[in-house]
Amino acid sequence: MSNDSRSTIIEKSPQTPADRAARSAGEASARGVGGAKVEIKPPYPGPPRSVWREYFESLVVTAIMALFGMTFVVQAVKVPTGSMQNTITIGDHLLVNKFIFAPGAQSLPFLPQREIRRGDIVVFKYPGNPIEPWRDTPNDPGNKQYVTNYVKRVIGLPGDRIELRGTSIIINGEPLNERVITAINHPNDPSTEGNEELAPLMVEADPPPQGEGTYTVAYSPSSRLGDDDHNLPIYKLFEGQKTIVVPPDSYFMMGDNRDNSLDSRYWGFVPRDLIIGRALFVYWSYDESAPSGGFPYIQDFFRNTRWSRTGAMIK
Repeated sequence: MSNDSRSTIIEKSPQTPADRAARSAGEASARGVGGAKVEIKPPYPGPPRSVWREYFESLVVTAIMALFGMTFVVQAVKVPTGSMQNTITIGDHLLVNKFIFAPGAQSLPFLPQREIRRGDIVVFKYPGNPIEPWRDTPNDPGNKQYVTNYVKRVIGLPGDRIELRGTSIIINGEPLNERVITAINHPNDPSTEGNEELAPLMVEADPPPQGEGTYTVAYSPSSRLGDDDHNLPIYKLFEGQKTIVVPPDSYFMMGDNRDNSLDSRYWGFVPRDLIIGRALFVYWSYDESAPSGGFPYIQDFFRNTRWSRTGAMIK
């Protein structure tokens, strides 16, 4: 080798015994049986996926995730009646939190789970009317036991003693703090194409609002002006007794539109296992009292949508 300083010397890094063993094993596997050299081919990649197959797989995954979410997390429901007006109006479409009341022990404190509280607005399966069965119309697709979804406010919890005195509700001997207003239904005008009876209630100033509760309930003027001792409707649930007790694992529900709500006063208590979840917010609201413009999927959507109620929280 020349001693020229410009020459470059490349030194190989020393190999460890482990490196030499791995190299020998690789050469042996390449030679195969009898020392014959074997060509190692990469694994077969399979046929290329078409665009339609990729769309189909994405659609299946999306459907599975949506089904999981609707089963365990949230559910969309529509409100077709006015029993909760004006808290919830006819035509509101709600998202329901199904996870918050999930059964079982709440072992993880960071999970958004809790027990049902008085004042919660909940969605539940209609329990049927064993007290006044004549109110349940046979074969009515809009009101089937254990099928139709109802939305009401929780008034009585398990073990509560409930007494009704006109527009006052007595829970365990104490008046329930509610903000009571006077409101009436819009009369239907036959000269118009719409149905004004489906519009929100008209709030009256006489009698003035009473109470400072966290939510508002509506009574008609005749109910507000009546004497508590002489304005108590006769409910069969209270027949022969002044006070009722909510059974275990059951709840007493009432609508906020008190004079226009079929609720626990008429058909009794709601078992815990029929409660779906808590109403969260309005994701879309359609004014069903407004007339149709003849293009229900285009013109009516933009004209009759209550944009101001989109995103309104339910409380």
